Amino acid sequence: MGTIEITTWRGDICDATTDAVVNAANSGLRPGSGVCGAIYQAAGLLRLKAATDRIGHCPVGDARLTEGFNMTSGEHRRWIVHAVGPDVSRGMRPGAEDELAGAYRRSVEEADRVGARSIAFPSISTGVYGFDPDLATQIAVRTLRALSPEHVVRAELVAYGTEQLRRNERVLAAAD
Repeated sequence: MGTIEITTWRGDICDATTDAVVNAANSGLRPGSGVCGAIYQAAGLLRLKAATDRIGHCPVGDARLTEGFNMTSGEHRRWIVHAVGPDVSRGMRPGAEDELAGAYRRSVEEADRVGARSIAFPSISTGVYGFDPDLATQIAVRTLRALSPEHVVRAELVAYGTEQLRRNERVLAAAD
């Protein structure tokens, strides 16, 4: 067991070359918009939907694992971790920060359980779910830094835009 190296880059999370890719999922594990919609399309909508339908539900602050289906290429992206962050679009509520931390922690635990060595994260809950991006990034980095998984040695924070990339870089630098 050891600490996780955390890096960041800008681009499409579907292009990650990690063993696991995190889907910013809803609790019903249904296809959605944003990152969720992109991952369902990249993995193969029908196959991934059939897999998540078998799982059924995932509580906020938790995560579930499926195959990567079409996202699998050789030894990379074999798994999709469906992490459910809190929806605070109608206002912050008690426990939301802990739920977001739980989504990151459980994602690593699920990836670690299947021997994944690397995992790519979007900025969970900061899109339509309305979580403050600065606070969300701080929670993500703090949570990942506190973990000591057996297999996962690298986490990538994937920024869709330049502003999130700069935020990730700033928070990572401050955490060193």
